[in-house]
Amino acid sequence: MKEKVSHCLTCQLPTDLTEIMATSNDYNELLFAWKGWRDASGKKMRTNFKRYVELSNKAARLNGHADTGAFWRSLYDSKTFEADLENIYNELKPLYLNLHAYVRRALHKKYGNTYINLKGPIPAHLLGNMWAQSWNNVYKLLIPYPNASHVDATPQMIAQHWNPIRMFQASDQFFISLGLIPMPEEFWNKSMLEKPNDREVVCHASAWDFFNKKDFRIKQCTVVNMEDLITVHHEMGHVQYFLQYKDQHISFRDGANPGFHEAIGDVMALSVSTPKHLHSIGLLDKVEDNPASDINYLMSIALDKIAFLPFGYLMDQWRWRVFDGRIPEDIYNQEWWNLRLKYQGVCPPVARSEEDFDPGAKFHIPSSVPYVRYFVSFIIQFQFHESLCKAAGQTGPLHKCDIYKSKAAGTQIGNAMKLGSSKPWPEAMKMITGNTTMSAASLLKYFQPLTEWLIAENKKQGETLGWPDYDWTPGQYNMSLQIQITSS
Repeated sequence: MKEKVSHCLTCQLPTDLTEIMATSNDYNELLFAWKGWRDASGKKMRTNFKRYVELSNKAARLNGHADTGAFWRSLYDSKTFEADLENIYNELKPLYLNLHAYVRRALHKKYGNTYINLKGPIPAHLLGNMWAQSWNNVYKLLIPYPNASHVDATPQMIAQHWNPIRMFQASDQFFISLGLIPMPEEFWNKSMLEKPNDREVVCHASAWDFFNKKDFRIKQCTVVNMEDLITVHHEMGHVQYFLQYKDQHISFRDGANPGFHEAIGDVMALSVSTPKHLHSIGLLDKVEDNPASDINYLMSIALDKIAFLPFGYLMDQWRWRVFDGRIPEDIYNQEWWNLRLKYQGVCPPVARSEEDFDPGAKFHIPSSVPYVRYFVSFIIQFQFHESLCKAAGQTGPLHKCDIYKSKAAGTQIGNAMKLGSSKPWPEAMKMITGNTTMSAASLLKYFQPLTEWLIAENKKQGETLGWPDYDWTPGQYNMSLQIQITSS
């Protein structure tokens, strides 16, 4: 039986390392986890990766493509795809640079001059995530207004004894409220919605279409917290897409383009995460409507959405250049860090060499999962959100919009999902947004209040935007730690 999996943003990382990266503020403990994971994963697969590139390119050429990168880009059916992405990134760059400067200042307050240069890149292990792709775990170090409200449904979820089933039922009710398709019986009977006690499983969340028009599943080791509630809606978005296009010919049972599949669940999560929605389902006691609370909320979203964009862009920038030969094997790691410096403004916390293979520490690289789909989805989900909010008759700031119970919004996005990949993606885009192109305008509109606040705050602090001290490296590496890592 043919099966289709939609991979999500997390890597199969040991739980203890994930916990350290998310919760520790100990510089050396974070370094231990960061370096140890790369020694245990990427470093060991460098030779195999070279062979993979050869075989993958051979298969692409047999199918009429110049190389694997050209094949991946062909799924977007656009001769200007690369230029379009670069233009969109440049539109977003000022917002990212202001966020980067603000976060760097907060980390400097925590770690001091030895480990943070206010004109340099940020050491990659200090941002709360093994790959520095999401910074929401350092939110507690940089809350704009500590005395204003913070949106976190976790305490109420625990107090009300929510479990994984209830989280998926809440998500199902959200889609049903839009007039979309309820999850079928097979979904509830055959999905793995929490980690089993009797065996080891791969825990990164994924959605599955078994192509028989009735068997759709999710595999997720769900934890009862707000972060996983958002992930639940993301994965349920994949399954809703499967359900909507299930009657298409099998060749067209796919997203309009790879980014569409990722964006559907995320656009729902933009509503679900609002204080208004969490209050409506009993997970927030009250909604505080004031500028300070708004900035706190937007900062929490930006640490996930805006912080991710450069990483989501550079992952395939690196691979495309590997596949077409612009990055040869002898500079794999050097060019990886050049791109991370150029786009993210991060640097390795310890010296790296071509004996290392740091790209391989990210699940999607050895698993051959194209990644630019996530960059695309993070752009178009805000276009979808703005259009669906209009369909729902919502007015006011985009970050406060909740499309819950809007049949008009559900019809608008449902009709586009039904197409699958049977029409060029611009046609599906037009059905949802009224235009046929990707644009950063909706995202920038959503974050406009935060952008203005960051600009003012950074000017007040005299921050340098960017990292002119690009060749700076963090403080002296602890030799005892190096010995501990090497011997472990």
